[in-house]
Amino acid sequence: MLLEDVIREYDYHCLAKGFTKKTMINKRQELKQMKKFLLEKRGITELEGVSVHDLKAYVRLKQQSGLQPQSIVSMFKMIKAFFNWCSKEEYLSENIARKVEIPKVPKKVLKGFTLQEVDKMINSFSYKNYFEARNKAIIAMLSDCGLRAKELRELETLNVKETTIVNAKIKVDHFSAIR
Repeated sequence: MLLEDVIREYDYHCLAKGFTKKTMINKRQELKQMKKFLLEKRGITELEGVSVHDLKAYVRLKQQSGLQPQSIVSMFKMIKAFFNWCSKEEYLSENIARKVEIPKVPKKVLKGFTLQEVDKMINSFSYKNYFEARNKAIIAMLSDCGLRAKELRELETLNVKETTIVNAKIKVDHFSAIR
């Protein structure tokens, strides 16, 4: 079966599943690049002609082009999803992309703010008006309670008490960073 036809059918499948516009753009772009590589560098036009070695060569090409490991991993997830779908639809007997090793992504250790930096941020706001007080409380809650921005946005007023914050996923007692 022509690779181009299978990619088009996969595109319809993804649309039917309701992937976002951004996801569709990314999938189309990556599959277009893979198809171009397979045609121009490997002379492959048929899905059945794609081998594990071809996919490994594609990953190597991405590495040699200077892509960071995280970008290669993200890119290859789309390729793997395509070949997984091909296997489920029985266009291929197995997902050949499973046999391709992708680079390890180095763990990044994020440097947190020092106490002095947090104190400076909190004290850069006052209680002069609602927005100043709100901003002061936001910075304090993010730092003192260890809340993520999403968790903070999900908090409901009725769940914030004098010394306790209750969320469906978290419970924080005795927050004290608000000065």
